[in-house]
Amino acid sequence: MPQPVLKDKRYIEVALPVPLQKLFTYRLPAGLSDIARIGSRVEVSFGKRNITGYIAGFRGDIDPASQLRDSDIKDISQLLDEDPLVSDEILELTRWAADYYATSWGEMLKASLPAGISSSNRVRPKRRKSVRLITNVDPGLKLTDQQERIIEHLKSSGGEMLFTDLLERASVGASPINTLVKRGVLEISIQEVRRDPLSKSRNEVVDAIKLTEPQTAALAEIVEAGKTGEYSAFLLHGVTGSGKTEVYMRAMQAALFNGRSSIMLVPEIALTPVFSKRLLAVFGDEVAILHSNLSTGERYDEWRRIRNGEARVVIGTRSAVFAPLGDLGLLIVDEEHDTSYRQNEMPYYHGRDVAVMRARKASAVIVLGSATPSLETFDNAHSGKYHYLRLPDRIGDRPMAKAELIDMRDVFKRTGKDVVLSPQLLKAIQETHAKGEQSMVLLNRRGFSTFVLCRSCGESLRCKNCDITLTYHRRDGHLICHYCNYSVQTPSACPFCESEFLYFVGQGTEQVEEVLRKHFPSLKIARVDRDSMKRKGDLAKTLNAFDRGEIDLLLGTQMIAKGHDFHNVTLVGVVSVDTGLGLPDFRAAERTFQLLTQVAGRAGRGSLPGSVLIQTYYPEHYALRHAVNQDFDGFYTEEMKYRHRLGYPPYFVLASFMLVHRDLEYALKNARILRDSLDRANGDKVSRILGPAQASISRIKNQYRQQIIIKCENRRALRTMIDTALAEAEARGCDRRIIQVEIDPVNLM
Repeated sequence: MPQPVLKDKRYIEVALPVPLQKLFTYRLPAGLSDIARIGSRVEVSFGKRNITGYIAGFRGDIDPASQLRDSDIKDISQLLDEDPLVSDEILELTRWAADYYATSWGEMLKASLPAGISSSNRVRPKRRKSVRLITNVDPGLKLTDQQERIIEHLKSSGGEMLFTDLLERASVGASPINTLVKRGVLEISIQEVRRDPLSKSRNEVVDAIKLTEPQTAALAEIVEAGKTGEYSAFLLHGVTGSGKTEVYMRAMQAALFNGRSSIMLVPEIALTPVFSKRLLAVFGDEVAILHSNLSTGERYDEWRRIRNGEARVVIGTRSAVFAPLGDLGLLIVDEEHDTSYRQNEMPYYHGRDVAVMRARKASAVIVLGSATPSLETFDNAHSGKYHYLRLPDRIGDRPMAKAELIDMRDVFKRTGKDVVLSPQLLKAIQETHAKGEQSMVLLNRRGFSTFVLCRSCGESLRCKNCDITLTYHRRDGHLICHYCNYSVQTPSACPFCESEFLYFVGQGTEQVEEVLRKHFPSLKIARVDRDSMKRKGDLAKTLNAFDRGEIDLLLGTQMIAKGHDFHNVTLVGVVSVDTGLGLPDFRAAERTFQLLTQVAGRAGRGSLPGSVLIQTYYPEHYALRHAVNQDFDGFYTEEMKYRHRLGYPPYFVLASFMLVHRDLEYALKNARILRDSLDRANGDKVSRILGPAQASISRIKNQYRQQIIIKCENRRALRTMIDTALAEAEARGCDRRIIQVEIDPVNLM
């Protein structure tokens, strides 16, 4: 995007991080008109506050038809960058994303920058003070004991030390050092220090791997596409353990050899250490990492390294798609089906789909990898929109883990009890560890019990801020809301009727952990969920300990299901799989199939065969049946029939409007205005409009939620309808600030 040349750049168009799809006009003071550039940040007055925005364009004059007078326009408060902070490529990408997802360009720009860079309160480089001996000390120079110690320590350390280290080792204060500086004996310098989040992963050694024939063929296609310098998209569909990661690594090597950079996206922060070790072993200091678990300073330093061209291989979670790399040649989206790529707060966007567009705009290659591709991605490959690459077998011809469904209805009939872990699973765990092998148990629900119910009056204990039951956490003795974090001490009696007959319903990871410890007191068991892995580094430490064999059994939520390669794991147990199937969401079957296939892929990855035991009360369900048989094609065929019949993606495009406000009547009033405007904009009835109705969770954080859903076969017609309806509704008094628009929502809850 070339910078415009205007004789008079009196006004600028500013993208602000506010929930409005428009640019705002501000005046540039005379002295700044030659300095300001598109992509630079400015601080401006907006309402009663000062906020940071981004220059999106210039204007020489005000359009007389705009009804905007010069006297209405405010001066900017401050120009924060002389050199543009946001590159032309990222400006264009974020503008596309804002338009596609019907959201604010300013909010999308803010999301594209690490915290601390996107605001006026900039993070500063980390600096350190060092002391250097700059001259041979004259033997006749009179020195104090402290000064002699300082010089001796510097000599023994090669003539230079950190200021703080010298103070500590020589047992001195700053005064004798400063005296020697004044006498010309020492020199103090300030150096910038990089905050390196990958320091502990460096110096790892990775064994050379010989590619299989399918890997070689897949890699050859990707590399050849990269040589053309044109956009190309691939679906790399490989079973768990088939070696997709090695294909990624070789493809990135080829891109770098051809002078082009790479981005690799992973769905979970937990997977970044797994891949970063391998990347560092291959690419060394060319690697940078970006995700939200880094400190603000670490993110700042990594982002600057990328922007300055010091790092040309980037790994990170969804926001890394906006990494300011130049000469981008390859994007990889591992586990492309994973819903973690979707940002579930404003601004809404899907990292995978933004990655596809970035590849298109950069004339780059994109590889979408998965053992269980999303139906939309598989349909794109099926239709020829993406090239299809298949890795049908595990490395070394290792067999897939043998999976079996345990019918919990039969268990109940035999035992007369509603048990947490079936006798079959308990026996399998015992046998596995008797052989010196490891187990994993998956339960995708935190806490001890799902909710607490009074047996006397039938009331359940609910969050005071949300329309949701509280989850019992036994270790803390609290009931906690997993939506707003509201917490209350667990009562000894019902707060409604004072009955002491409280019933703790359902299972969470805490309860399963307690049952496992009771049955297997000698086993080393670790629990992995958001409650147990709160501190930075906890997760990596636990997973590394499990990989080294220091933990016998790993219990956890879906955090343990993806991407990990533990060679001594031969048993995976899945508890309460039916919970996911029962969600009021059209993707419930797809997600359950994907989760089961992924977690089953953790077993038998080494030289030993693996087995998977899945506990269910609904063994007839097609998602479970196909997951047990590792039959993606069978599941795809069956699920696509339901999607077509009911009007869901990939056959239909979805849009969701969530109207959120503390006042229910206000939310309803605005929802009715919006629905009326949508009906008018849908004159030819190409779209099906549902609602308004209260959302599945009708209140979160004391905000009521009214939802309207649109289904349409034509994406362009849908966008035209949405833009027309929103403009009309706003003109009729609808409060645009309370409307959350989601294009291609991954769930409707």
